[in-house]
Amino acid sequence: MKNDELTAVLENCPCFRARAAARRITRDYDETFKSLGIKSTQFSLLAIIKGFAPSSITAMADKLAMERTSLIRTLELMESKGLISLAAEGYRRERKISMTEKGEAIFNKALPLWQKMQQKFEQRIGTDKWQANKDLWLDIAFGD
Repeated sequence: MKNDELTAVLENCPCFRARAAARRITRDYDETFKSLGIKSTQFSLLAIIKGFAPSSITAMADKLAMERTSLIRTLELMESKGLISLAAEGYRRERKISMTEKGEAIFNKALPLWQKMQQKFEQRIGTDKWQANKDLWLDIAFGD
């Protein structure tokens, strides 16, 4: 393989660029929530549970573009920490997911931390650039 072909991969590969960005963003947000004992993924899941009360894990996984089994592992970890409650499987393997009082308290402490980190993120890359491009990420995740 020629050097210019390798350079083209690194300069143009969306997978490389998306993973590099995801690692940096995840590290920054995980550090933000470290004092609360949660990770950025758990914060996002708490926000989804609080805001949308998903009817099933499968529906939630689809909304997140996430593998159902990976989501179940994360939710079970959150349940073991006392952040959420998972009901027994019902019709069509649906399981009701609800936030516990502890989950509510952690989320309420985490939200201002998220807001502060979000401001830092937007300052770092530029608010205009973020606002102009944020929908592109969802288009990539959920588009055909």
